[in-house]
Amino acid sequence: MTASSPTLCSTSLPVVIVLAAGRGERFAASGGSTHKLAALLAGKPVLQHVLDAVLASGLPHHVVQADAARPGMGDSIAAGVRATADAPGWLILPADLPLVCGETLRAVAWALLQHAVAVPLYKGARGHPVGFSAACGPALLDLKGNQGASLVLRSQEAINSVAFLALDDIGIVTDVDTVDDLARAEALLAARSVASAS
Repeated sequence: MTASSPTLCSTSLPVVIVLAAGRGERFAASGGSTHKLAALLAGKPVLQHVLDAVLASGLPHHVVQADAARPGMGDSIAAGVRATADAPGWLILPADLPLVCGETLRAVAWALLQHAVAVPLYKGARGHPVGFSAACGPALLDLKGNQGASLVLRSQEAINSVAFLALDDIGIVTDVDTVDDLARAEALLAARSVASAS
């Protein structure tokens, strides 16, 4: 995490696109009795943890819910960008990352002021949210299927327009796909609470 994020003026704030349209089939297959986003983590649904982080960041957001017309992640990203077309950029945040920190979202948003794409890293591993500037809007609107935005990211990497941000936030790589993932997230959240209290 950065020591202190510079102030972002309201007109430069990218929109956080929260992707909550997945079917969560792996979670059900692992023994989950509910959709993974509704599963309780420390007494609160996984999705609510994500939304709380977004609210803490102070960034505007748009939630993309399940829709038969949007079968894949690429379709969901395109739908979110289309719904917020006037935004100066977007942070693409899967809704199954309940430990992500609001400060991380602000760090990615700040990086977008100087780069076309911003990718957070935790100990060298790429995480989410990935930020895209308005210049990437047309390419994001063209996304379809399950590909996600990796093609857009790779095209920007090829022209050295990507910022990689080393952050101390394990939440950017802690997704909840299975019941075991949920238990791991619970343990990490408990450890974070103990650390912040000491």
